[in-house]
Amino acid sequence: MTMKKTVVSLGHNALGHTTTEQRSAVKVTARALADLVEAGCQLTITHSNGPQISMIHKAMTELRRIYLDYTPAPMCVCSAMSQGYVGYDIQNSLKAELLSRGISKTVSTILTQVTVDPYDEAFYEPTKLIGRHMSADDAEIEIKKGNYVQEEPGKGFRRIIAAPKPIEIVELEAIRTLAEAGQIVIACGGGGIPVIEQQHALKGASAVIEKDAIAGKLAADLNAGQLIILTSVPNVYQSFGKEDQRAISALTLSEAKKMAAEGEFGEGTMLPKIEAAITYLSVHPEGSVLITSLESVADALKGKAGTVITA
Repeated sequence: MTMKKTVVSLGHNALGHTTTEQRSAVKVTARALADLVEAGCQLTITHSNGPQISMIHKAMTELRRIYLDYTPAPMCVCSAMSQGYVGYDIQNSLKAELLSRGISKTVSTILTQVTVDPYDEAFYEPTKLIGRHMSADDAEIEIKKGNYVQEEPGKGFRRIIAAPKPIEIVELEAIRTLAEAGQIVIACGGGGIPVIEQQHALKGASAVIEKDAIAGKLAADLNAGQLIILTSVPNVYQSFGKEDQRAISALTLSEAKKMAAEGEFGEGTMLPKIEAAITYLSVHPEGSVLITSLESVADALKGKAGTVITA
């Protein structure tokens, strides 16, 4: 059977928020991914890392507060750590689930770097909250370091960082080689480790990359036949959250662009997923995008759930 090259993007609900939650969540996620393998998909998997990178950042910052000879871990290092331990849990759970079904496939995690533009406007207008709540005094220290902070009324201050657009996936050829060899690859976790090219060297950037943005680019770069975005809702909706909310079963690229321009999709929720679909289909119009929930993916493969976007 010819396998269909498929990029799957996993959201927060596929991983949980703590190490204990994650170990339980990925067992459920592994079953959905194994269903895709049995349906003939050659998987390359990417995933979110918001709660994970935030937890690591908090831990490393607190370590520095207690032991002054330690240094806080920069965001790029926290991103690398999150890729490693999330990938570890996914690959082990998926491997075990596949073997229980009589399927022997190598599952590998690639620590992935993604270049960004140091002059990206996002660096001047950061939006991503990260780390612990701080007092006003601690926030002032962060500001003096050149970092951005934002007050959350009644809770304190939190650091905010940039979310620049991805330019190039550094380890793309390694990902492609493994995928074409029939292996399942976990890559670009959390959007990838953001790096800036400086005189033939890569320097970590104090930023995060939207995982949906990298999912669209990864699918386009691999010439995947399909991009599947697994989120918390079974469909894309028109008038989401309103009385006249309506599930959408199919969209064309032009319809998706029009609805996005009209502000139909939530800026921090569904819009990045629609933008990922636009990125992918603009490069690979022969492909298709499926947006659905983890719980509904089996029905979506039969056309009973989910939203399919095509050029």
